[in-house]
Amino acid sequence: MIGTMRSGAQIISYELSCGLSILTMVVLMGTMQLSEIVAGQADGWFIFKGHIPAVIAFIIYLIAGNAETNRGPFDLPEAESELTAGYHTEYSGMGFGFFYLAEYLNLFIVAAVTATIFLGGWMPFHIVGLDGFNALMDYIPGFIWFFGKAFFVVFLLMWIKWTFPRLRIDQILNLEWKYLVPISMVNLILMVLIVVFKLHF
Repeated sequence: MIGTMRSGAQIISYELSCGLSILTMVVLMGTMQLSEIVAGQADGWFIFKGHIPAVIAFIIYLIAGNAETNRGPFDLPEAESELTAGYHTEYSGMGFGFFYLAEYLNLFIVAAVTATIFLGGWMPFHIVGLDGFNALMDYIPGFIWFFGKAFFVVFLLMWIKWTFPRLRIDQILNLEWKYLVPISMVNLILMVLIVVFKLHF
């Protein structure tokens, strides 16, 4: 029960930061259609041409996405040291397997959305002025670019889990409501100003 309550509080909280980060990039592009967002990154990925607000939105989305997937250091709903795996305790066999499958599937979905919105989706890496390099990058198929970026983000999220110790539940909620949400809102306003006054690349 404690694990479920923690899970509900955590998921509801961090949805807000995820949404505001995605909204920041929607403001930059001016559309919510994913294919157009990817097409708009053909001449440069958003984290390179969206200035500082795009990088801040990317970092916040990584943190909030990690919390959404219940991965460490945000794995309070299944904290083994205090809750003996939380709501997983009653499950074994296929039920337990499906929980783990869902966790890793969520991890890949968060990574795929990150790759699509911030890292250019299936668009190759181009450097302005290096035509030979750009032509070479164009030979790599789009699906390889997409899965390569997605698995790079999966690696980043796993690296975060391996690096940082588990937070307490009050620290997790403080991080969201006292830091990530205000920073996301200010970042969104900053992006609106950049787009209105045409300060982006």
